[in-house]
Amino acid sequence: MLSALHPDEPALATALPSTRQLLVAGGDARIALDAAGLNRYGCAPLPDPTLHAFGSSTATGISATGWAAADALRQRLAASAEPAAERYAQELERMRGELATLCELSDLSGLATVFAASGTDLHLIAAQLLARRDVPSVAIMADASETGSGIPTALRGRHFSSRAAQRSTVPVGTAITGAHASEVVSVALRQPDGSIRPSAEVDAEFRAQCAAARAAGKQVLLILTDLSKTGLIAPTPGCVAELHRQHSAQLEVLVDACQFRLAPASLRAYLQQGYSVAITGSKFLSGPTFSGALLIPAVTAERLRDQPLPCALADYTCRAEWPRGWSGAECLSRTANFGLLLRWEAALAELKAFRALPDTAIARFLQDFAAAIQHRLAHDPALLPLPVTELERGTDGWDCIPTLFPFLLRRPDGRILDEDETQRIYRQLPLDLSREPDFGPDAALAASRFQLGQPVAGGLRTDAAVSALRLCLSARLIVEALTEASPATVIARALTALDKAALLSQEG
Repeated sequence: MLSALHPDEPALATALPSTRQLLVAGGDARIALDAAGLNRYGCAPLPDPTLHAFGSSTATGISATGWAAADALRQRLAASAEPAAERYAQELERMRGELATLCELSDLSGLATVFAASGTDLHLIAAQLLARRDVPSVAIMADASETGSGIPTALRGRHFSSRAAQRSTVPVGTAITGAHASEVVSVALRQPDGSIRPSAEVDAEFRAQCAAARAAGKQVLLILTDLSKTGLIAPTPGCVAELHRQHSAQLEVLVDACQFRLAPASLRAYLQQGYSVAITGSKFLSGPTFSGALLIPAVTAERLRDQPLPCALADYTCRAEWPRGWSGAECLSRTANFGLLLRWEAALAELKAFRALPDTAIARFLQDFAAAIQHRLAHDPALLPLPVTELERGTDGWDCIPTLFPFLLRRPDGRILDEDETQRIYRQLPLDLSREPDFGPDAALAASRFQLGQPVAGGLRTDAAVSALRLCLSARLIVEALTEASPATVIARALTALDKAALLSQEG
């Protein structure tokens, strides 16, 4: 991993690595490339036009559009004679303005945007920022199987990876020196068999956990997950609003919207209620892996901006990633993470193209896409949809239409494939298997290459743990359907991805 550039570096032209190198720099161990040139999520730092990307619940390879934007920024940086940290701060300030404009938030006075390498980093930063040092605290969240395996560790104030954005090596799993240690309580969203727990039951457990924490004199960080890995919202926004009203002085709300499958109206509603919101550019937006931002409403930012940040955050963030005037961040180093900068530039290019589309056209395509995929999952004997719920945010935008479609795989005898079998098929989907002898007349289908969302826990079936694959619709695919190809073309390609998954599930 490339280390951050320091302010005493010479002109950027003599110090800046290539675009390809920067796109895999400045993150944790998940961003590192393996022998095949892929990161932990199977993504390369170069566009791959023959790979059909339907894996945006986890990560997506960079597009030609994203690459062009990142490379153009890198060229501008390389031509600069300014110190690295100064130019980095200027570019992030520009991005704050662009992100606010594209999300229709420019009129929200006092909104603060903090950039970070990943959604997990954002949880660490939020937990440290929002914690009161004089009382014990507890973070109450949806189960990590629906959120992220490293999030509980980050919330506890521990290193969640062997690398950090600002440091090449950290002791994974150990307490971060100087960090506030929070207790973490998880609430399951699904039954042991993978079926969905009733939302009223989930809400009741969140309420009970909040009540227990308050009775014990603890401050609460309540995490509203929107959306989970399988497309769930929990607890319900109504439940969160109720708890926020009841315990406003002792309860902070963090919306985990790292999927960023939110229309501007929904995002605005969360911020106007006083919630901080974590987003990333690497999932729904389909920017390259590792680009996060924490949006902090004015009421919270005003209260916290002069509060000194704990030195514990020094391995994960630097001064420029915090807004100008945030005096509490002056203790942080003045370094530059140009990998993060380029990744956000690519994501913003995708967001610009998406925001140019009419909401009515987006909604119409999403409805057609969802109907086709749900019909296929319900009627193909090789596929079994994992149950999901309707998306209820109190708005009627396009983000109430599902864009994540989790499903299990079945053998001809009806047996659900277990975790290892599903993982094997996940790894085969991006490969050209046409030369394999087993496929015969299906060689053309076997040759097609698809990326789906990584397998996630699907519960127990006949005492065996099973996993669900996820077919995901991204902003990039929506733009393609409405401006470059056609809705029918993108829907047909998604159905072909299911064809290949079904074909592979039938092989011994």
